[in-house]
Amino acid sequence: MSLAPPLRPLSPEREPAHLLAQVHAAWGGQSDLWVFGYASLIWRPEFESIEQRQARVHGWHRALEMQSRINRGTPERPGLVFALVGGGSCRGMVYRIARERVEDELPRLWAREMPNSVYDPRWLPCQTASGPVTALGFTLSRESPNYTGPMDDAHLVKVLRHASGRYGTTLAYVLETAQALRAHGIRDRAIERIVALAHQHSLA
Repeated sequence: MSLAPPLRPLSPEREPAHLLAQVHAAWGGQSDLWVFGYASLIWRPEFESIEQRQARVHGWHRALEMQSRINRGTPERPGLVFALVGGGSCRGMVYRIARERVEDELPRLWAREMPNSVYDPRWLPCQTASGPVTALGFTLSRESPNYTGPMDDAHLVKVLRHASGRYGTTLAYVLETAQALRAHGIRDRAIERIVALAHQHSLA
C-alpha cells in the first residue's frame, strides 16, 4: 500500500477551537444538545447522555471511505473508518446531552472527533419514532484529502488484513460497528457485505 500524502496545515477557519466556538454559539445554551452517532459513537460514545433513540438522517450515508492514519492505521499503511458522506440516508442513534452537562461533554466529544478538523460538523435533521430532532453530526466532504471514495474488493481486503493503529485494527472497528448496529436492530447492507467479504477471506 502506498505512502499516504502528508496532512495539509489547517487554515484559521478550520482550527478545532474555531469550529467548536461556532457550534457552541449555534447551540446557544438554551436547550439540551442532541448528537447523531453512526459508527463508533454507538458502541463507544464516551460522553454522558440522558436519552438515546434510533434515528434516520436523509441526505447522508454511512461509508467506509475515510482514511485513518492514527486510530486504525498508520501513515505508511492507512486504515479506514466510517464517515457520513453526502447522498442517500443513514440509520443510527441520537443521544441527548443535558443542557447543564454540555459545557463539560461537548469539549470531550470535540477532542475525540475533531482533533484535526477532518470532519465538517453539521446540524442534521433526524427522524425518530418520538418525533424529529436536530442533532450535531460529523460529516465528510468528498473534497477532503482523507476521503478515499469507493475502493475495489481487493484493496479493501488488503486494508482489512493489514491496517492497525492506536485503537486497533480496521477489521475490528468494522466488526464492532456491525455488531452494534445489529444489537440496535439497524440493518446496513453495505456493512453486511464487508463483513461477508472478511469471512470469505478468512479474516473474521
